[in-house]
Amino acid sequence: MIRSILLTTLIMASGTLFSQKLKTVSYQDGSQKLNGLITSNAGKKLPGVLILPAWKGIDEEAKTAAFELEKQGYIAFIADIYGEGKIPADNDAAAKSSGYYKQNYKEYQKRIELALDQLKKNGAISDKTAVIGYCFGGTGALEAARGNLPVAGAVSIHGSLGRDQTRKNEKLTAKILVENPADDRSVTPDDYNNLIKEMNEGNADWQIITYAHSKHTFTDPKSPDYNEVMAKRAWNHTLMFLKEILK
Repeated sequence: MIRSILLTTLIMASGTLFSQKLKTVSYQDGSQKLNGLITSNAGKKLPGVLILPAWKGIDEEAKTAAFELEKQGYIAFIADIYGEGKIPADNDAAAKSSGYYKQNYKEYQKRIELALDQLKKNGAISDKTAVIGYCFGGTGALEAARGNLPVAGAVSIHGSLGRDQTRKNEKLTAKILVENPADDRSVTPDDYNNLIKEMNEGNADWQIITYAHSKHTFTDPKSPDYNEVMAKRAWNHTLMFLKEILK
């Protein structure tokens, strides 16, 4: 009897693991090949969430988010921003690559839009899609909103809030959630205040949640900055926001 129960449990666990696999989706930006990852529920007509990974490209935090979003009934697609053969090998390379796209924001917006196209081609309902991003990807989520890409909402999770202040503040149609760690040294008071000014002048539906005792990468279990309590709260806030705008 015990052996039968254990075997049944093992089969059920294996089935869960099998169902939660990410499939590679290759697509192009001109001659540059890009390799994103999509959840196993692709092809169904469901709300969709685009995930923009941190500065080193597709990582475990992005993959975990995709699995969790699939459980919630979303098709999730992890974007490849850098492209095949251009994934940063270390922090210095990541800083250089991410810095390029922050400066050349229209190229960043284009890579995000191409990923959104793939999400929709794989079943996501066109008017029920959102974008979330971590770190560099959090900056990308804001750029998706600034570029008025076709998303209902954008979630920036410990993203850089700074922006070239010579850029004109435009109307922002996507709803915006910013999850900001209180002790993030990369975010200055000016960055914070300028973002609020930008969102207000863009007449955005926005909110900023600040997480106490949290440094930059507070949501990443592999980071020394990880704050388990605040990370769980941030994820719950993300899910609540997505449910409101997509379901």
